[in-house]
Amino acid sequence: MTTVRQLGVLTGGGDCPGLNPVIRAIVRRAIQSHITVVGIRNGWKGLVKAETIPLNLQAVSGILPRGGTILGTSRTNPYKKPEDLASVKENIKKLQLDALIAIGGEDTLGVATKLVKEGVRVVGVPKTIDNDLSATDVTFGFDTAVNIAMEAIDRLHTTAESHHRIMVAEVMGRHAGWIATYAGIAGGADVILIPEEPIDLDEVCGIIKTRHARGKDFSIVVVAEGAQFANKNLVKTTEKLDEFGHVRLGGIGDTLGKLIEERTGYETRVTVLGHIQRGGSPTAFDRVLGTRFGVKAVELVLEGKFGYMTSLQGNKVIGVPIEQATGVLKTVDKDFYQLAKIFFG
Repeated sequence: MTTVRQLGVLTGGGDCPGLNPVIRAIVRRAIQSHITVVGIRNGWKGLVKAETIPLNLQAVSGILPRGGTILGTSRTNPYKKPEDLASVKENIKKLQLDALIAIGGEDTLGVATKLVKEGVRVVGVPKTIDNDLSATDVTFGFDTAVNIAMEAIDRLHTTAESHHRIMVAEVMGRHAGWIATYAGIAGGADVILIPEEPIDLDEVCGIIKTRHARGKDFSIVVVAEGAQFANKNLVKTTEKLDEFGHVRLGGIGDTLGKLIEERTGYETRVTVLGHIQRGGSPTAFDRVLGTRFGVKAVELVLEGKFGYMTSLQGNKVIGVPIEQATGVLKTVDKDFYQLAKIFFG
């Protein structure tokens, strides 16, 4: 067992339901092993600026059902500036952190992997509602986001049918269409469009017209924010990049809605779910998974498995190298999307 007296915890990237259950579980498990836990404020930015809060039993009491993260978050990349990286290393020493648990997605864990190679003792916890990290069957927050999107699709059905409209629902999913596919199947969508497959507008409009021909004068189209038309660039809200080089996506729903109305002549409305999918209380599944990940993260620290992250494989939570998760994104496979297409129209 590795000797750890003081443990740092941070949450980076986009927030999602289930982060607080992870933090709570880390604190509870660490205290059992007589480890003091220090909360790092606002992701990697907190280590650059040495902004911390104590994490004890009182601090995590009652946070299990809360969405978001009590630590705050940011998309700070300490590798953008040499002085920031130097501050991170210096503050880890100043704060007397024997190890660090980084909870985040591809970018946050990418920074963790680099730090491990430079001798910093870091364990990762994978977090993304998009469910696009490899080496784990699922990540917490995904189940909550799918349920929120499914409920929205259910509600869109009733208003679409009442007004005889086409309803386009834009959901999250930058590079992977897991939320769109799961929520679309669960909500009975008539068309599901994902980043993995270029949008065929003729096919989409053909499905809608076929439905009308058989007496269905409304349709539900679910589209992931990262879906795109063949030979066209991503639809985005701004050209500005974040610190990890990502654009802010959004707008494919509006573009698609206008084109559908032009092509079919049927009245079309667009709903963008956006951050609604990320907010609110986590589902039971995400609370339990977050709890299991938090406990396992501390155990990986105690075992000295730095450069590893928690992973759900089957029904077991194990440790796997972080690089396995960040090397290649996990996208929707063709067989699963073909299953969804059986119910198009």
